[in-house]
Amino acid sequence: MDFPIFDLGWVGNRFLFVVIAITHVLINHALAVGLAPVVVGMEFLGIKQQNPQWDRLAYKIMKVAFIVTTTVGAMTGVGIWFSASLVNPNSIGSLIRVFFSAWFFEWIIFVTEVVLIMFYYLTWDKWTKGRAKLNHFKVGYGLAVFSWITMAVIVSILGFMMDPGNWNAEKSLLNGFANPIYLPQLIFRTFLAGMMGASFALACTYFFTEKGSEIRAKATRFTSGWLLICAVPTIAGGLWYWNVIPDMMVNNMSVAVGTQQFQNWYDMLSKLLVGGVLGVIAFAFVTYFKPTWNYGKWAFVAPILILWGTLGMFERVREFIRKPYVIGGYMYSNTYRVEDYPLLKQDGILKHASFVSTKEVTDDNLVEAGKNVFMLACSRCHTANGVNAITDKFRNMYGTIDEPWNADAMKTYIKNMHNARYFMPPFPGNDKELDALVSYIKVLQYFPDPQTHTFGQTAISKEENARLLDFVKAMEQKQEELARTKRSEDVRLSVR
Repeated sequence: MDFPIFDLGWVGNRFLFVVIAITHVLINHALAVGLAPVVVGMEFLGIKQQNPQWDRLAYKIMKVAFIVTTTVGAMTGVGIWFSASLVNPNSIGSLIRVFFSAWFFEWIIFVTEVVLIMFYYLTWDKWTKGRAKLNHFKVGYGLAVFSWITMAVIVSILGFMMDPGNWNAEKSLLNGFANPIYLPQLIFRTFLAGMMGASFALACTYFFTEKGSEIRAKATRFTSGWLLICAVPTIAGGLWYWNVIPDMMVNNMSVAVGTQQFQNWYDMLSKLLVGGVLGVIAFAFVTYFKPTWNYGKWAFVAPILILWGTLGMFERVREFIRKPYVIGGYMYSNTYRVEDYPLLKQDGILKHASFVSTKEVTDDNLVEAGKNVFMLACSRCHTANGVNAITDKFRNMYGTIDEPWNADAMKTYIKNMHNARYFMPPFPGNDKELDALVSYIKVLQYFPDPQTHTFGQTAISKEENARLLDFVKAMEQKQEELARTKRSEDVRLSVR
């Protein structure tokens, strides 16, 4: 498939998807999958003990969850589809083809979940006695089950993107669904969501009940116990998950956690994450046995922040460590399939791209063709001069803005970068396109990102192309003259 190129400019294409997706995952795990069983459990205790205080507290917590999930949660859920289709349409198209039946089933479950949460919340004050109240509890139970089923289907797709297992050999839905990472990731996510939901309910208990009241003590102990019950399988699932991650992905872990700038902080950051989760468990242990102690409000807010931060970091790491692939062994993160590389290396990527202004590289369109190559092969992860800028990478490697970058060194690096940086896909184009890409990057060293085409119309004229390249060449000659002068001066001083 071939699609127009979407570009967010300075912030980068992936920023849009990352913000929407992580926001949705946090809300889904904490307030849908994790919180629904807790709320239903409180309602059950109210029915069993004939204590309306349980029911009132459950209703107040559910009100918060209902508002957030049906607004921000719903918008980001749909937003994932829009942003993924804009940023990486090839990968989302492939996933739809592989998991069409599973996704169709998931949409039915999702619609049912939406109906159930509306029904559950809006009938709370109407179905209050006898059989009606029992039916209301059953609706809540159904909501909890359907919320989990939705996640269970999506987790299989997320696992498939990391390690498709036997799917690359035999492309079937069953092989894709039953990938090696599916079960451990599902267990980890299920019970981490339980911990997140329990921590949210624990904080709500503090804010929605009176100090010293009996219901505060009971609800604090109930939610703390729920968190502790979920903690053990969360840790077990996390360890299992770690053991099934392919070794190549483990090698990317330090960069995934700390980014390239802080990858040396990997051990410290990992210990902080683990220590934070253990701290939450310790706090839940204390509040379970001492529910009446006078804890400050931040003591209840901190577990939410720590667990949400842990899941947010987990999502970043999961997205990063599967590189250089977006679908393991099948499609690189630049959206080109592994099996297409021999053809692209021979013909070039411009020839097979519909939405570019240059179908081949010439001396007269070198800069514009270079930007087209950059947009096709690099812009899924890099910007020209913004976040994760390609210019910053070469500036760090080959010198400051006053020192022209060596074109031959740049070509050699780009050709072989995937051997040194395992998270980088191989360059997909031919040698002419590599020359054009290097020329474009060298222009970026001195000029803001030059605009290229709009709807296939050339923006950089033949004359502008020549002017940009002549300027870069003049800067290189100037630098060479300065270098010769310095060498001559060094020789003169050494003779003295």
